[in-house]
Amino acid sequence: MKIMMTTRGDFISPRFDMSSEVIIATCYDQQLLEEPHSLILSNVSAELICDLVLKEKISALVCGGIKEEHYQFLIWKKIEVFDYVIGPHAEVLKLVMDNSLTSGTILPGVTTREILL
Repeated sequence: MKIMMTTRGDFISPRFDMSSEVIIATCYDQQLLEEPHSLILSNVSAELICDLVLKEKISALVCGGIKEEHYQFLIWKKIEVFDYVIGPHAEVLKLVMDNSLTSGTILPGVTTREILL
């Protein structure tokens, strides 16, 4: 399974369409196959991220808020979308690999400051 997370610093980015960085991880049987790698995007664009999801053959996307049109497009392309997730991307990745992440998850200990960063 290939997982993409839209990020800002150490946290999931609050808005999908304003993300300038993503982390891509490949896992199998709840284990990482390789070290996750990050990409800095040349432009901030929801369309660019959607294209990257397809190009990289991502099967699960984790993000903060996402517009309905982009959400529907990704679902139509058979991408599992976990939206409205707030928290450190390292912890979120563990939850995805354990099959315990759900949309709307807010991890304990996250403060307003991290949400707005």
